[in-house]
Amino acid sequence: MHQRWSELTFVHWRFPVESVAGLLPAELAVETFDGSAWVGLVPFLMKGVRVAGTPPLPWISRFPETNVRTYVTDAAGRSGVWFFSLDAARLPAVLGGRAGFRLPYFWSDMSVSCAATRWTYRSQRRRSGARANLDVRVGPQLDSPDELAHFLTARYQLFNLVAGRLAAATVEHPPWPLNRADLLNLDETVLRAAGLPSPVGPPLVHASLGVPVRIGMWHWMN
Repeated sequence: MHQRWSELTFVHWRFPVESVAGLLPAELAVETFDGSAWVGLVPFLMKGVRVAGTPPLPWISRFPETNVRTYVTDAAGRSGVWFFSLDAARLPAVLGGRAGFRLPYFWSDMSVSCAATRWTYRSQRRRSGARANLDVRVGPQLDSPDELAHFLTARYQLFNLVAGRLAAATVEHPPWPLNRADLLNLDETVLRAAGLPSPVGPPLVHASLGVPVRIGMWHWMN
């Protein structure tokens, strides 16, 4: 799959390792930074979604998405992303993500609005009502992201269980152009819906205009 992740905000919190580890499959362990697990709430606008060798289709190829994720390693020490949930505004994308990638997608009413330095995200699941509403003020671009920003954003592999076995998919994209950002407003229940406790303390927030992305198919991990 080819796509562009655009007008994206990374909102990350520290979590106790044990509160995240209990939600992972036995094949994966929490990857920590500074002794903590990290959980991200990541809303953005998906653009130009297409299968390799085909053009993007109108309407279906552009939609908001929000994911809740953490960072993990497998038994061989390989790093990747584990998704607790992914919300998308297009039902075909939800069905395709569940059937083709076996990922926990949810169909949601969503919107993304970007006016100058204020970015607004709205999301509410159609059945459960779990929501993720954010208002963000985007600041100046970072000349050189620090080690923690790199840890949280430079992720090039997804993990999942497919037919009961650990699988991974490669994610190819250039380094994120990151901006400082401030969270002006947050009203969310998607972390609790994923089984996570409420986050404690202020989040670390970055924004990005986006990058082009290519996602490969699942392959079994040895």
